[in-house]
Amino acid sequence: MLRWIRQQLGVDPPHQSDTRTVYVANRFPQNGHYIPQRFADNRIISSKYTIWNFVPKNLFEQFRRIANFYFLIIFLVQLMIDTPTSPVTSGLPLFFVITVTAIKQGYEDWLRHKADNEVNGAPVYVVRSGSLVQTRSKNIRVGDIVRVAKDETFPADLVLLSSERPDGTCHITTASLDGETNLKTHYSVAETSVCQSVTQLESLQAVVECQQPEADLYRFVGRVTVTQHGEEIVRPLGPENLLLRGARLKNTKEIFGVAVYTGMESKMALNYKCKSQKRSAVEKSMNSFLIIYLGILLSEAILSTILKYAWQAEGKWDEPFYNQKTEQERNSSKILKFISDFLAFLVLYNFIIPISLYVTVEMQKFLGSFFIGWDLDLYHEESNQRAQVNTSDLNEELGQIEYVFTDKTGTLTENEMQFRECSINGTKYREVNGKLVPEGLTEDSPDDSAPQMVGEELLFLKAVALCHTVQISYDQPDCNLPGSDPFSHVNGFSANHMEYYASSPDEKALVEAAKRIGVTFMSSNGDTVEIKTFGKVEKFKLLHVLEFDPNRRRMSVILQTPSGGQIMFTKGAESAILPFSSGEMEKTRLHVDEFALKGLRTLVVACRHFSPEQYSEVDKRLNTARTALQQREEKLQEAFNFIERDLHLLGATGVEDKLQDKVQETIEALRLAGIKVWVLTGDKHETAVSVSLSCGHFHRTMNILELLKQRSDNECAEQLRRLARRIKEDHVIQHGLVVDGASLSLALREHEKLFMEVCKNCSAVLCCRMAPLQKAKVVRLIKTSPEKPITLAVGDGANDVSMIQEAHVGIGIMGKEGRQAVRNSDYAIARFKFLAKLLLVHGHFYYIRIATLVQYFFYKNVCFITPQFLYQFFCLFSQQTLYDSVYLTLYNICFTSLPILVYSLFEQLVHPHVLQSNPALYRDISRNSMLSFQTFLYWTFLGFCHAFVFFFGSYILMGEDTSLMGNGQMFGNWTFGTLVFTVMVITVTLKLALETHYWTWMNHFVTWGSIVFYFVFSLFYGGIIWPFLHTQDMYFVFVQLLSSGSAWFAIFITIITCLLPDVVKKVFYIHLRPNNTQKSQPLSASQAPALSCVESLCCYQHGQSGCARLARLLEQVTGQCQNSAPHCPTVGRHNRSWSDPENFSNDRSILTLSSIEATHC
Repeated sequence: MLRWIRQQLGVDPPHQSDTRTVYVANRFPQNGHYIPQRFADNRIISSKYTIWNFVPKNLFEQFRRIANFYFLIIFLVQLMIDTPTSPVTSGLPLFFVITVTAIKQGYEDWLRHKADNEVNGAPVYVVRSGSLVQTRSKNIRVGDIVRVAKDETFPADLVLLSSERPDGTCHITTASLDGETNLKTHYSVAETSVCQSVTQLESLQAVVECQQPEADLYRFVGRVTVTQHGEEIVRPLGPENLLLRGARLKNTKEIFGVAVYTGMESKMALNYKCKSQKRSAVEKSMNSFLIIYLGILLSEAILSTILKYAWQAEGKWDEPFYNQKTEQERNSSKILKFISDFLAFLVLYNFIIPISLYVTVEMQKFLGSFFIGWDLDLYHEESNQRAQVNTSDLNEELGQIEYVFTDKTGTLTENEMQFRECSINGTKYREVNGKLVPEGLTEDSPDDSAPQMVGEELLFLKAVALCHTVQISYDQPDCNLPGSDPFSHVNGFSANHMEYYASSPDEKALVEAAKRIGVTFMSSNGDTVEIKTFGKVEKFKLLHVLEFDPNRRRMSVILQTPSGGQIMFTKGAESAILPFSSGEMEKTRLHVDEFALKGLRTLVVACRHFSPEQYSEVDKRLNTARTALQQREEKLQEAFNFIERDLHLLGATGVEDKLQDKVQETIEALRLAGIKVWVLTGDKHETAVSVSLSCGHFHRTMNILELLKQRSDNECAEQLRRLARRIKEDHVIQHGLVVDGASLSLALREHEKLFMEVCKNCSAVLCCRMAPLQKAKVVRLIKTSPEKPITLAVGDGANDVSMIQEAHVGIGIMGKEGRQAVRNSDYAIARFKFLAKLLLVHGHFYYIRIATLVQYFFYKNVCFITPQFLYQFFCLFSQQTLYDSVYLTLYNICFTSLPILVYSLFEQLVHPHVLQSNPALYRDISRNSMLSFQTFLYWTFLGFCHAFVFFFGSYILMGEDTSLMGNGQMFGNWTFGTLVFTVMVITVTLKLALETHYWTWMNHFVTWGSIVFYFVFSLFYGGIIWPFLHTQDMYFVFVQLLSSGSAWFAIFITIITCLLPDVVKKVFYIHLRPNNTQKSQPLSASQAPALSCVESLCCYQHGQSGCARLARLLEQVTGQCQNSAPHCPTVGRHNRSWSDPENFSNDRSILTLSSIEATHC
């Protein structure tokens, strides 16, 4: 119980030992000195809250936000001292924001609890007390023997004990863990594989010793000690013996395994990592603006407090006859009185800080993110995958990208490999009609001219067919069908229905190529591998597999040949094979470079024959390294390096990875948008350069600079200086830079500034031979440079995760290298070509929407609170409020909230087609231009100007003659405040209408509906005596106001005075100093469609604003309108549709309200 409490509080101490001992079936030693280790239970907890800690924990997290904490302080001040406004005016909006956020977060956590309960309550079978017992997944303990049936997922991390196969193997798929759909073979040790019944397992005496839990899915170090007939037998355990939670059993009836890691200690749970919180540039600007407005608030409060005491220095104002002070007030501390007055003014003006800004921004990001998933142009039909949003907090950041870092394989290319050429013993071959044809022979050459595969050629093909980790899946034919040949299959499986599965597309392509040529990989059963060589079946005994790893960049298999000898086949990168090989080195190296220049992916193949004495030494070293519990990886590396030497070079392969569709057009569009594209790849230099040229990353006319094979800091620095001089001296417009991983390490170590100077002057950079962490370092280097550019990283494999997480925005490609990149990304798309629309269209729209939302919120709150400040000059700074408390409370919540929310969801400055066809428009919004300090000052100044017009306009029109009613009744304080408030609500709403370029039916509904709602609410609120209110100040005030013709005149004059200068300024600014986006708006309007009954739900008036119509009128008056202009009314004008196929490529996106396509009725 105490341990459970410590776990809940997060203070459970870590394991003391580096290893754990697991007794199979929990058969502990009988001596009394043994103290069992404590392990986590098997419950998975992905939820954030419990029913007990939800309220305090959620409140703590919400009040960590500065704005929420600020309003809490204001609310407490209102409760503690006598303030001019009711505590409800601050408490209700704060309660609304806190409640909405808590409900949203609570609902999301309830869904997590629901999913957790479903997983934890799943039925499982466990061997206990000599029988198979059904229990729930959460009840599994470390040491339990668990039975898993075919197509079931493993409920914990299990060490495989046995399976229904005699050799103790099983096949699994780890698609839910790493996205790899290939079948993987896992093994049990020989001593436990015979225990295939519950009775045998119950009598099994075994102890598993292994490392403590860690997150690495591909690392497991352990050993099992089996006691048989009093003798202890020790066997090594590795990743091939461990069945991970979340993986699924395939092609195997059932298995038994012992649980070693359970619950939150399983590798799957340890990979539930919280991503680092990424903050967009807009959010940072918003926080800066909040601090500025907080300064304005404090300044107004301090100024008002000082002016109050300055005014009260005169006796007649300090204690007028109608407001005599009490004795307590006369004797009270002046300092405390000053502080109290300051806090009262702070409360009076506090609405200049918009509390509802946060919740509106959160709703806009959440709802707006659905448009990416609904966009049919981002849907890939072949794979049935649509774009997905994992982080909606960064939507607007898509419109600010300056650098794109992309992987090559699977991102720019299809990751679908086709065997093209090979080099065998110094002779170059290509595949023609299923035969290897030497260089020089044509496709029309007679069949007899092709050489027979003997000697080195045959050994090369055997190496390709045997050195891999490919799995085979058989489709079982129906032998009972009429006409079927009952002898066409062996062991129930037909060789004609074989399908290969591989984690690496290269391996699959090579094995399939060998099969087409005549050397077929037939099966792999435990320690036997079978191939068919031109019709002759050969069986090899698999002795050892030396797995591939990124450091060695090669893999090997050691086999016993049918004749009894031992041979090792090795394949890998040329830099990992050639230095340890002998043979036709120069010719093969030349051929590898030729393959790379053609853009082919290259692998070098070699072999080594062992004498019995040599193999004995090899076997001993491998077994010693594999049974080590400490430093197993290092010892294995030493053993592998000892074995993989003295190789005989057989040849090399060239495999083509086809470019994805429209990669070149996408990179060119990004370049036109002012975005620099860097390609970061692990491929060799020649291959990477060839692909960069073919995909348009490098142009043929570009001056290519190289920083390659640098061996020392001084050499690297000198080369960087030479490159910098060349860039200054050359008069070439564009430069490209190629740098390899080794040179990059030297450049980043001592010469970052010099390297950055060279990179910034290059329009394209290619980094080859890159390790995953180097990719992240390059992204961090650019990200933290003095200019602080916004970066985006895009990749499809696990090796791209580090740079995806490092960049401001991470994009995962749903490719063939698993789903780790997608899971760790902020956004996921199926193809690289979709990146253009994601940035140029969605990024553009999201940025202008949220930038206007933020500016408008500050503007309308300045309009709201400045009249309150000005009113204090006319009431002796008595802290009398200008507005009624209900109006103070509902201004941001009801009267002005919906129009800006709908605007921020649907606004489009120009049509999506125009943004895609003219990528340069992306530059207009770069560097956070719409939230610059200059723009912020303009909106703030505009808010102050409009507030002055509201207040003094109403004062001038009504101040001199307050008896404006027909019956001579005078207007009072509340009527004046209501008049100012009415003008303000209408003006700020119409101001947003002027900013709107794209009108939907929802824009009309919320814009005009908000004004109507204000009038209806005010009539209702002021027309009834509310018994629960302390005062009835507003009773019949609004009705009297609207019954006065002078009041209506004041409303119209004030609104026109506010908005007319703004309209004129907009029109003339567009015509005198338009930016590229504004120039494109007439083009966008001319391509608007005629409305059908369905389309009318989503667009109105061809996407034109009132300013656009006024501009046309002015042009006609000034004679600037020509008949050729697309927006001028001419006879027979052709109104072209946005969906007109002659205008643009097919755009099936629905960027407005729903995911359905608009159809004509």
